Amino acid sequence: MTDTLLPAAPQPLEESDGYFRKGCNPLAQTGRSRLQNQRAALNQQILKAMRMRTGAENLLKAATNQKVREQVRLELSFLNSDLQMLKEELEGLNISVGVYQSTEKAFIIPLIPLGLKETKDVDFSVVLKDFILEHYSEDSYLYEDEIADLMDLRQACRTPSRSEAGVELLMSYFIQLGFVESRFFPPTRQMGILFTWYDSLTGVPVSQQNLLLEKASVLFNIGALYTQIGTRCNRQTEAGLESAVDAFQRAAGVLNYLKETFTHTPSYDMSPAMLSVLVKMMLAQAHECTFEKVCLPGIQNEFFMLVKVAQEAAKVGEVYQQLHTAMNQEPVKENIPYSWASLACVKAHHYEALAHYFAATLLVDHQLKPGTDEDHQEKCLSELYDHMPEGLTPLATLKNIHQRQQLGKAHLCRAITHHEESMREASLCKKLRNIEVLPEVLSAAHQRSQLKYTQLREDDDLLDLMDAPSIISKAEKEVEIILPQFSKVTVTDFFQKLGPLSVFSANKRWTPPRNIHFTAEGGDLGFTLRGNSPVQVHFLDPSSSAAEAGAREGDYIISIQNVDCKWLTLSEVMKLLKSFGENGIEMKVVSLLDSMSSMHSKCATFSVGMQKTYSMICLAIDDDDKTDKNKKVSKKRSFLSWSINKNRQKSVSTLCLPSVGVPGPPVKKKLPSPFSLLNSDSSLY
Repeated sequence: MTDTLLPAAPQPLEESDGYFRKGCNPLAQTGRSRLQNQRAALNQQILKAMRMRTGAENLLKAATNQKVREQVRLELSFLNSDLQMLKEELEGLNISVGVYQSTEKAFIIPLIPLGLKETKDVDFSVVLKDFILEHYSEDSYLYEDEIADLMDLRQACRTPSRSEAGVELLMSYFIQLGFVESRFFPPTRQMGILFTWYDSLTGVPVSQQNLLLEKASVLFNIGALYTQIGTRCNRQTEAGLESAVDAFQRAAGVLNYLKETFTHTPSYDMSPAMLSVLVKMMLAQAHECTFEKVCLPGIQNEFFMLVKVAQEAAKVGEVYQQLHTAMNQEPVKENIPYSWASLACVKAHHYEALAHYFAATLLVDHQLKPGTDEDHQEKCLSELYDHMPEGLTPLATLKNIHQRQQLGKAHLCRAITHHEESMREASLCKKLRNIEVLPEVLSAAHQRSQLKYTQLREDDDLLDLMDAPSIISKAEKEVEIILPQFSKVTVTDFFQKLGPLSVFSANKRWTPPRNIHFTAEGGDLGFTLRGNSPVQVHFLDPSSSAAEAGAREGDYIISIQNVDCKWLTLSEVMKLLKSFGENGIEMKVVSLLDSMSSMHSKCATFSVGMQKTYSMICLAIDDDDKTDKNKKVSKKRSFLSWSINKNRQKSVSTLCLPSVGVPGPPVKKKLPSPFSLLNSDSSLY
């Protein structure tokens, strides 16, 4: 299986090919792709069955005839049975871990990946065109290419390649959604675009007109793709294990970010409780890969090495036991695949058994000899347990061969018990029985512990056998969550032609563009400028030609002589005005309406170190410029006076949004990244 096996195309397709986007591989003939197609078909069948069940339930409520009610109940029972079978079939696809594993055959227990969420097609064109014409007063047909690029990007994100390029593709769409939300989705109304996503675990469809469903689902798929990358790594090499650990840590970070940022999600797989369990599962698998990395060079039969490996194995067993407990808690118990919970239980017993086996080996095979570091070995043995068995001390146990063997055999008995329990749990789950390598690994570990115990067993063992103490879990390298690094992905706003996002957004209302035709009398325009991208009219002389033509203080200049000025700086606009100064100047301006009412009083709160950010940029008013309102324009400012006061004007040439006709103060404000801009509707999601 490979992500680059394409019909009539032996090499991976790149963005430069002009057909597929980089990171998208829709024609890849892989098991993953087949699973996606099967999952999509099952989702459609589940949706149809749910609609039929809803209709039958409504008919049952409305019917009064007893025979009709009995017939409806019968049909409803069949529908519920079919729906349950479809969900079980979907669960079987979700836990088909074999297709996601590394292509290298290895004698290791498989890991659990997450399947990608499926979605329906979405047509942005009609709604976005209408909004561009209505809100921005621009010809919507000039943005057909940008809208097509957005829809192509979304389509490509439905089939990302299992690689870093695929992750980058999904991240770029997520960031682009931040731009789209700010441009076209005002918090005061619904836009009429319906987003439908299927639950990755249950197949239940969720539809909303809220763009936050789209953003949350893309985030989930980023985390799911990281899990598939982690399971695909070659765990027989150190580099492969390091990549797997990194992938699972990043998957945990994305899912945790999703849980903390998007609360009250309507989909089961993105509920806070479910995401908490999935984060635990990713971290547990990262711990497992860390343990495999420690054991990769081979475990030397040396005292301190065995102490380290025993504690590492105990750590893996502990995190899987915690995961298994979390999977059996309400409300996630009903939606977690049974095979996932079974595999977590199997691994918890398996690694706990390995910890006791290694503890037994260090006790049985290593006698304290003259010249060895007694203090170091005594300290290591005392730190291996939370308490020593009654009547034993670390140093005395190391020196007494009988005590060491008795304690070692006690550890072997506990190891054999855990091995047997892990094999029993695996045999109870049909899906786990179909994983060929799993029973082989469990059986081999069980036989090794039994062989070790057989070599030490004596006739009176049952009389002298003590209870082996629990081993303290310890990891040399702690596994931590790695938060998503969106800043490393460079994304260009598709709709940047509309103007700077800090000003030209869906949260602000504008007057229709006005054409101002005026002349510079003696090289004097009759007003000064301030701000950068876009530039504002400032200090307007009421007797000037521009004022008589309809210009007002606070107007934003969007074009001069049909040259777009929304992204030009103050100096560039000045230069452009000078070039047309001797002749008549045609200038197009807009004015902001309801600037204060469009600002939000609410903010979206982020946990886990995330900042509190407003849904838009709130601009304050400085006291220094309040006195400017009372200043009178004593004389017209010429082009020469602009150059003299250029530095002073630049110091205040920041974005300001005053009321129409009232000069406002300059405020320096940095625009946060688009994916951190959440509107107040997030509390409803």
